[in-house]
Amino acid sequence: MVNRQRIVILGAAGRDFHVFNTLYRARPDVEVVAFTATQIPNITDRRYPPELAGPHHPAGIPIVDEDSLESLISDHGVEQVVFAYSDVTHEHVMHLAARAVAAGAEFVLPGDAAMLAASKSVVAVTASRTGAGKSPVSRLLRSALVGAGHRVAVIRHPMPYGDLVSQRVQRFATMDDLAAADVTIEEREEYEPYVAEGSVIFAGDDYAAILAMAEQEADVILWDGGNNDVPFIEPTVRICLVDPHRPGDELRYWPGEANLRAADIVVVSKASTADAAGLAEVRASISLANPAAVIVEVDLDIVVDEGSELEGRRVLVVEDGPTLTHGGMAYGAGVLAALAHGAELVDPRPHAVGSIAETFAAFEHLGAVLPAMGYGADQRKELAETILATDPDLVVVGTPIDLLAELGIDVPAVRVHYRAVSISEPSLEHLVLERIGQ
Repeated sequence: MVNRQRIVILGAAGRDFHVFNTLYRARPDVEVVAFTATQIPNITDRRYPPELAGPHHPAGIPIVDEDSLESLISDHGVEQVVFAYSDVTHEHVMHLAARAVAAGAEFVLPGDAAMLAASKSVVAVTASRTGAGKSPVSRLLRSALVGAGHRVAVIRHPMPYGDLVSQRVQRFATMDDLAAADVTIEEREEYEPYVAEGSVIFAGDDYAAILAMAEQEADVILWDGGNNDVPFIEPTVRICLVDPHRPGDELRYWPGEANLRAADIVVVSKASTADAAGLAEVRASISLANPAAVIVEVDLDIVVDEGSELEGRRVLVVEDGPTLTHGGMAYGAGVLAALAHGAELVDPRPHAVGSIAETFAAFEHLGAVLPAMGYGADQRKELAETILATDPDLVVVGTPIDLLAELGIDVPAVRVHYRAVSISEPSLEHLVLERIGQ
C-alpha cells in the first residue's frame, strides 16, 4: 500500500485547481485532503468533483474556509501546504507560511512546473496588481494579431464559481453562449467584450483540455491573466503591466513581483493620468527588478457614451468589483469620468444591503463608489437593491458590460470604459508581432 503524502492547497477557486490538475492529480502517492478558499464569496462548502479530481480522489476534494488551516493540518496529518492564489502582499503570504510551519507542515510556492507547454505561439499578458488594465491591453493585442493575419484564441484565467463539471471546458463565441452558461457578472465583464469584438474566448477549470481545444482553432494563443497571477501556459512573449497609480505595489505583491521579474516587456499603463512621482517610482522598480526588460507606455483612454450629460448630476458610480476590493483601488474609469465631467458623486454606503454592506465593511478604503459584486443570484439582487435605494440622477457604469440590463433594473445610466492605446515607439503591438515572427 502506497504511503500517500497529505497536502492542502490554499486557493480562491482558480489557480488552486490548476495546480492540482497539473502537479498532483495523476500522482498515486499524494492525497489532497482539501482546498481552502478566500477572496471570493460563497465558494466554500463545495467540493472539487470526482469527475475532475481523478481516480486517486474518488470522492472528490472538499473546499473549506482558509481559517480552518491549522485544524486541517492537525486532523489529517498534513505534511505540505501549497499556496495557489494571487494579488496578496508578500506579508500575507508569509503569515500563511508561518501558520503552516507552526502547525507542523511545509509551505510551498509552485513555480513553472505548473505551466502547460503549447504547440503554438503564446502571448501572455500579466500584471503587478489586478486592475492595471490587462484586458484592454489584451484586446489591443488581439486586434493587432488578427490584423496581421493570425488566427487568435484568447484563453482567460479561470473564474469557476458555478458547477465545476459543466465548467470544465468553456468556449464562448456568442452572447447566447454566455447566457447558456449563466455566467456571473465578473465572468461576463471579462468575456463579453471579446465576444462583442467577434473573438472566441476559452476558460474553465481544466486548462490542458482548454489549451488543446484552443490550439485547434488558432496559431497564436493570447493569455489574458486574472488578478496578478502568473500564466498557466508557457509564454513565447511574457508581458507584465505595472500601475503608476499604485507605485511600489509592483515589489510588494505576490505573484506580481514574479511577473515583473520574468517579463520580456513591461508595460507602464495609465501613463498619461499618473503623476510624475508615480511614473518615476515604477520605472525605478523595473530597473531594479528586471533591467533587461523592454519598457513601453500605454494609455487607458476613458471612453464615455456619446452625448452623455454628467455636469451637475448626482451620480452613483459602479466600478469593477475585484479592482476595488482585493485590488485595493478606491476608484476606476467611472469615477475619473464623472469628476472630469463635473458630476457630484452620491455615496452608496448608507444604502447598501446584505453582502454589499459586508463588502464595504471588509474594504474600508472604499468611499463614494459601488463595487460591482455579482458572484451569484442573491448578490446580484442585493447589488440591484443598493443601486435603487441610493436613488441617483444617473448611474455611471464603469464596468465593461451593460450592468443594469444584466441586473434587470431600468434607471438612467451612462457607460464608461477603458480603451488601451500605445503611446511609445516602437509600440507594444509592434514589439509583440516582431517577437512571434510577424
